[in-house]
Amino acid sequence: MRIGELARTVGVEPSTIRYYESVGILPEPRRTRSGYRDYGDEDVERLRFVALARSLGLGLDDIGDILGFRDRGQVPCGYVRGLLAQQVTAVERRIDQLQQLASELRRLQRAAETLPDMTPDDPCVCHLIQIDRRH
Repeated sequence: MRIGELARTVGVEPSTIRYYESVGILPEPRRTRSGYRDYGDEDVERLRFVALARSLGLGLDDIGDILGFRDRGQVPCGYVRGLLAQQVTAVERRIDQLQQLASELRRLQRAAETLPDMTPDDPCVCHLIQIDRRH
């Protein structure tokens, strides 16, 4: 199959496939006599794996490492367990940060409800955002 068909099958853009090839995530594909990329079922499976791993927040370096294990005939399970633990920690940290942000936004929203609209000649960009954070 050509790159457009592979892209439609997996649900990514052809430019993504080309990029993955350029960084070694996908191997250089076979070429037809006319020079078109020619992909097979193994490329579909590899690209599906990459898309799923990306959806879990794994970076391309980590995905490349996992694929490297498989390409060398080794199982990546131990390595993946470590990555998953790191991802869980990072996501939990981000959730905490987002909860703190939501709390700050609610506080700012309550304070903003008590303030009048500013005047056009006020030099402040927007006093609702620039409220003294000690309120």
